[in-house]
Amino acid sequence: MIGFLIKKTFFDLWDNLFRVALLNLGFIASVAFPVFVPGLLLAVPALSIVTMLVGILWCAVYLAAVSYSLKTLSDYGSFGFGDFFRNLKTVWPIGLVMGGLIFLLWFLGTLIIPFYLNISSLIGLFLAAVVFWSAVVGVLSFQFFFAIRARLDTKITKVIKKSFVFFFDNAGFCLFSFIHNLVLLAISVFLAFLFPGPAGILLYLDEAMRLRLLKYDWLEANPPKEGTRRPQIPWDALLIEDRERTGTRTLKSFIFPWKD
Repeated sequence: MIGFLIKKTFFDLWDNLFRVALLNLGFIASVAFPVFVPGLLLAVPALSIVTMLVGILWCAVYLAAVSYSLKTLSDYGSFGFGDFFRNLKTVWPIGLVMGGLIFLLWFLGTLIIPFYLNISSLIGLFLAAVVFWSAVVGVLSFQFFFAIRARLDTKITKVIKKSFVFFFDNAGFCLFSFIHNLVLLAISVFLAFLFPGPAGILLYLDEAMRLRLLKYDWLEANPPKEGTRRPQIPWDALLIEDRERTGTRTLKSFIFPWKD
């Protein structure tokens, strides 16, 4: 399943290279606001902080609209930039919530954990460890926050709950996805974050969620008998249709698709 997931994500990124690059360019422009503008307002510290916070929230809202737009690519469709702006109006609340969660995780990592470590006692070390691992679980869970909003539920409380449920049921897969996305981020550095960039990461997460949900559809149709272990998921059978629709390609078809 993981091999096919990486393959399909790459195909969809390549087929929509221009759209992905433009979405990433929009994010780069968005990030420039909270990075550079607050530095120009240091004479008014409160205004500088507010400006940075507003910029971070906007970046989160922008990524929410990007994720919702990229969902159509996962579903073998396409989207226009008119769709993006309509999605922006739809998902801005979930973007604000994600901005708040990012701020909370930042607060835990930069202020709360160092505070407990400075206590210099076993209790302080224990509390720092609890907060650290809670933050780790939060990061691994909330990476699928937008994908869960797009595919499972629109109520914010349920999206948060299902993010944790998904992590605890797929802990290894969530860890792999996090490492995979760090690799994508590292690759993006050499391409000025235009490709794959944040949009590529969000597309992978949505592709991953869509394919992973096939497991739950299969389990619902084939529930394990009471007292028995959960059966092995028949991924080869579940992915037959997707593999047929995705197909295979040669290097020539990537560079010169019109010659196929």
